[in-house]
Amino acid sequence: MVKAVRVHEHGGPEVLKWEDVEVRDPNEGEIRLKQKAVGLNYLDVYMRQDLFNLSPPLPYTPGMEGAGVVTAVGAGVTSCKVGDVVAYASPQVGSYAEERILPAGLAVPVPSSVDPVEAAAVIFKGLTAYLLIRRAFKVERGHTILVHAAAGGVGYLVCQWANVIGATVIGTVSTREKAVQAKEDGCHHVILYKHENFVDRVMEITSGKGVDVVYDSIGKDTFNGSIACLKKRGYMVIFGFASGEPDPIHVAQLASKPVYYTFSSIRNEDNREELHAAAVELFSNIAKGVLKVRVNHKYPLSQASQAHTAIESRQTTGSVVLIPDEE
Repeated sequence: MVKAVRVHEHGGPEVLKWEDVEVRDPNEGEIRLKQKAVGLNYLDVYMRQDLFNLSPPLPYTPGMEGAGVVTAVGAGVTSCKVGDVVAYASPQVGSYAEERILPAGLAVPVPSSVDPVEAAAVIFKGLTAYLLIRRAFKVERGHTILVHAAAGGVGYLVCQWANVIGATVIGTVSTREKAVQAKEDGCHHVILYKHENFVDRVMEITSGKGVDVVYDSIGKDTFNGSIACLKKRGYMVIFGFASGEPDPIHVAQLASKPVYYTFSSIRNEDNREELHAAAVELFSNIAKGVLKVRVNHKYPLSQASQAHTAIESRQTTGSVVLIPDEE
């Protein structure tokens, strides 16, 4: 028996229960993992609350990202061996546990130059950032981008990555403390959206031209303003709904300013080879110091409910990780 967080009913952070569970031996194509660290993602909150049809059947163990040591491999597994340190961003929940079973194809090797805690903190969010700036809209030198929640778990990585590419980065944050971090992470302009009209500031910064792309995870709080910030044929890229799903777009809204609108998530990516290649690039950039991982908040795995309370109330910056209690 090992310990894990279990959800038996949907609701607030209090539904996260610390319980004993059994972990079976790996079947063909699977590995057993002793976790070193578990990443916390806002998708975990959506599932717990049963929002957007994302929740798996009850009961379940939450979590889709982590890093740990392989302790057993099933038949046919050649991509890793017992003793290897691997990380994963999995569409299958189950990471809020001391040990878990995982399809071997989802695990990527963690180089010795990268701390497993950093790997757990960054794997899901880093791959998301990669998709945002490489696939949903390919950021290039000279582009101007707007990143909402620029000090958040995905936002701070997008800011760093886009800055290295050579884009002009505008970020929105809620506090002056977060503004300091956003500046450190490559934002050329930081907007305190609770004190400033971010649309007016974006237009001032861009001399009325608008931005090439907006990356937005906040949802209905910023949606209409984000569209107003775009250039003609700019890209609106949504990657989450932290404040709830925005209202539908009316065709009339696009009559005066045609824009592209898309949603990007690694949950929708089924090309594992490409994601593995993206993970290699991600870890390489971390090892070289191109990307700085901010593990700003660590909680014992048994206190996952406190971590959920903190992330929902926007008390966190950077990445939040859960550490198995015996680590």
